[in-house]
Amino acid sequence: MGWLLYKRPEFFEYESNRKFAPDLAKDAFYRWLDRYYLLLQIPLGVGLYLLGGWSFVIYGLFVRAVLLWHSTWLINSASHITGYRSHDSDDNSRNLWWAAILTYGEGWHNNHHAYPNVAKAGWKWWEIDLTWWTILLLKQMGLARKIVLPPTAS
Repeated sequence: MGWLLYKRPEFFEYESNRKFAPDLAKDAFYRWLDRYYLLLQIPLGVGLYLLGGWSFVIYGLFVRAVLLWHSTWLINSASHITGYRSHDSDDNSRNLWWAAILTYGEGWHNNHHAYPNVAKAGWKWWEIDLTWWTILLLKQMGLARKIVLPPTAS
């Protein structure tokens, strides 16, 4: 489990950041955030403690992180085993409806693997994608722009 907490440079390809998110790689704020994200947990922890004591710290920092890790592992395991394929990608990824509901749309894994740079993971009307709805809200607020859509309007 130490690999989750200790950032080793060989595991992070900054070239891929420049390739897939050049605007973020150039932004000084996001480079700073990437470098010091662990330090930001300290004021968050203090704030959570002041709001609700140790239970807020436990749930707001640790349980939150563990749930995120398990969600990621769930998607990368279950959606390569079962589900349906909308696209003929070079892997064994699948779309898994119940995983998509649990992970706010990440379960539409085959859609993501076929077009990894597209912001919208749920392409069909019934593929619920709460992350996409959040991106649309951020766009309305002026906080998201240059959003990549699926090749066919859906």
